[in-house]
Amino acid sequence: MSAERLARAYLLRVAEPPAPALVAFVAEHGPVEAAALVRRGHAPDAVIQETSARRELDLARRDLDEAARYGARLVTPEDDEWPAWPLLSLEVATGRGAQGVAAPLALWVRGRGRLDEAAQDAVAIVGARAATDYGEHTAADLGYALAEQGVPVFSGAAYGIDGAAHRGTLTGHGVTVAVLGCALDAGYPAGHVGLLNRIAERGAIVSEYPPGTPPGRHRFLVRNRLIAALTAGTVVVEAGRRSGARNTATTAGVLGKVVMAVPGPVGSAMSVGCHELIRDAHATLVASVSDVLDTVGRLGVGRPDGTARPRRRTDGLGPQAIRVHEALGARRGKSPEGIATESGVPLARVRALLPALELDGLSERCETGWRRAGGGRKAARQ
Repeated sequence: MSAERLARAYLLRVAEPPAPALVAFVAEHGPVEAAALVRRGHAPDAVIQETSARRELDLARRDLDEAARYGARLVTPEDDEWPAWPLLSLEVATGRGAQGVAAPLALWVRGRGRLDEAAQDAVAIVGARAATDYGEHTAADLGYALAEQGVPVFSGAAYGIDGAAHRGTLTGHGVTVAVLGCALDAGYPAGHVGLLNRIAERGAIVSEYPPGTPPGRHRFLVRNRLIAALTAGTVVVEAGRRSGARNTATTAGVLGKVVMAVPGPVGSAMSVGCHELIRDAHATLVASVSDVLDTVGRLGVGRPDGTARPRRRTDGLGPQAIRVHEALGARRGKSPEGIATESGVPLARVRALLPALELDGLSERCETGWRRAGGGRKAARQ
């Protein structure tokens, strides 16, 4: 058992995520030295505030042994399985001053699937717990269709839309991942224990909370940043005006990820949140798996009509993303306002798409604004 793994297990126990000061402290000193300093109380005030209530709880070895007993493992940034690329969006957003989106120190994982592989160009499907039949049917259909296209589906394992999305993906023999707001051994929600076991057989169950941590409302909101970060885009199927699903969508936008929403009956309270996201240009309307794939712009995925996989760097981008990319200059940067005017894409959408294009190696910041990038990760993968 490596010193780094023990150190990260200890730090996950002593700090309630997200813990931005502790994450920065670990990045500066490394996990082993940081853990030793935290134990002794020799850390900056911000780190002390995040860890003082639990720093004497050195249960790292017990937590690792307990996790192993129920088939779980701790995945750390030192492991090959760590989904470094998707989680980079959290670091970028934190560096730009976004609050509450610090990267995790490590992740507890149960399941046969590798987390790094599952998180590669995955899609999140989220929505209301008190879902309608229409919402559950739509979520299940989307999960099934994405599974047929080989796209992993992430959700939160809650009742309603989350559960329907997981079940639809499993029915389509696809990979699905549940991200929890409690420990993996919490048995929550009780009615989905069987579903979680099925998810672990084909994909993974993920949490940053150590064994024995009970569910809590604040923890579900915190875990939403992981659902948003670990996926290329988030689909909101049903959501009230104020809901956890809308929180996930908002976080996805902050991270520069694609946000999508499914329209519903105009009189349905469970579709109010989706309609507001679409009306305010915070989400793209999607009504089918083809819409989702076109909007996310996932490379290497065969389309439902059987067309060949894209060859150009911009193939697979959604219509608005293409217009924004075409509006970028090759050398001189442009402001988001100027890009919105030239492309005809709403300013709020432009501001969401530019960081996403940057992560894909298609745009870059410069002194005068935004311009096209000459290369990037996606180009290297083609």
